[in-house]
Amino acid sequence: MEIHYPGVRSPVQEQRARWERKRACTAQELLETERRYQEQLGLVTTYFLGILKAKGTLRPPELQALFGSWELICGASQELLPYLEGGCWGQGLEGFCRHLELYNQFAANSERSQTTLQEQLKKNKGFRRFVRLQESRPEFGGLQLQDLLPLPLQRLQQYENLVIALAENTGPNSPDHQQLTRAARLISETAQRVHTIGQKQKNDQHLRRVQALLSGRQAKGLTSGRWFLRQGWLLVVPPHGEPRPRMFFLFTDVLLMAKPRPPLHLLQSGTFACKALYPMAQCQLSRVFGHSGGPCGGLLSLSFPHEKLLLMSTDQEELSRWYHSLTWAISSQKN
Repeated sequence: MEIHYPGVRSPVQEQRARWERKRACTAQELLETERRYQEQLGLVTTYFLGILKAKGTLRPPELQALFGSWELICGASQELLPYLEGGCWGQGLEGFCRHLELYNQFAANSERSQTTLQEQLKKNKGFRRFVRLQESRPEFGGLQLQDLLPLPLQRLQQYENLVIALAENTGPNSPDHQQLTRAARLISETAQRVHTIGQKQKNDQHLRRVQALLSGRQAKGLTSGRWFLRQGWLLVVPPHGEPRPRMFFLFTDVLLMAKPRPPLHLLQSGTFACKALYPMAQCQLSRVFGHSGGPCGGLLSLSFPHEKLLLMSTDQEELSRWYHSLTWAISSQKN
């Protein structure tokens, strides 16, 4: 039986007090950062989107490509803020979750947005002058439009961290416990989807870059649908003769070996000709030497059903990175 002394709190009471302090601090941080977020959203809406729309500097399709669902996201924040200011966190966040699809849409449009911005800055003199003028306003504190455009995606990550912390420090008997728990789950799921969209966009950029480096008839469509892992120079060690430098591109399913085109080639100088594709599902990998982390580099052995590759690097750290990436690619094909 637990004995209570006057003025002395029990361990359970101490824990509840800690939860309440953390909950109050988290709620205050959520409120203060939401005010700042809405202020920044409003600045872009007022000084960029609104004026561009009124002046017709950009055509509606270009305006939509540049800002996406910005105005709707701004509206969702304006709807949420009064609830946070009134301490109705569960109710406010429950309503906010109805707008989470806007963040998926914004993420899907983010690459197009940055591309549109760079294209218009390059070719549209009036737009370029307008953007530079607005960026010089003291309200933006030296930030450029390209720095402000990712703001909703950055805020989504903050939402995830803060709402999860708020839910974790809310007792199960609290009237808004279920609302906060559900909001934390929905925001976390949205943040994960947005992260996946971002990863795919980065991968697509890598694939386009690699495809541009490859030339010749065999290179067409080589990167389509693949996931890029890494690239770099390695030395191919033949059974006889001197090691030959080759450029390697590693994807989750294949290792592509390429040879540089001659510098004096009229049309394809600076590109690479694909020499071989090695399926990672059939690869057996081992380190011949280079385990110790010394300065002498190392050698990797890659065995395939009809061929064996010996790849060498004089950079021990680079070889270790290749070993780990190849190991990951091989394991990903077996899952």
